[in-house]
Amino acid sequence: MTETANRPSALFVCVHNAGRSQMAAGLLSAMSGGAVEVRSAGSMPAGEINPVAVDAMLELGIDIRTERPKVLTTQAVQASDVVITMGCGDACPIFPGKRYEDWELEDPAGQGIESVRPIRDEIRARVLTLLHELGVEPVELGV
Repeated sequence: MTETANRPSALFVCVHNAGRSQMAAGLLSAMSGGAVEVRSAGSMPAGEINPVAVDAMLELGIDIRTERPKVLTTQAVQASDVVITMGCGDACPIFPGKRYEDWELEDPAGQGIESVRPIRDEIRARVLTLLHELGVEPVELGV
């Protein structure tokens, strides 16, 4: 796809950009088949992605090992059609005309894979809903 201007875009924001927002970005990228421009960021980015989140995503065939936590910028918010926050409170700048959602999800930090799987699955269900709202046909994951 070369017409990026016509692609919807989404930004996932959480505090550390190490777990929830990275899983959501990985799921939306995979499940949109590239039809959605995906960003993620954190208000206080961690040094690395949560390794348990990486393992949980690998179980679905999605590899987020090369991703790095990124700092939230005003430009990322302005460039996105939908901004989805995950427990970062008021850290995300608000711009008129943007669509904002807050997904209340448990933080996977410090939890084992058994606790992270349900968080991942909840994110997956919400990403499916988001795809339908954006008018994008979801791609089935090979799981």
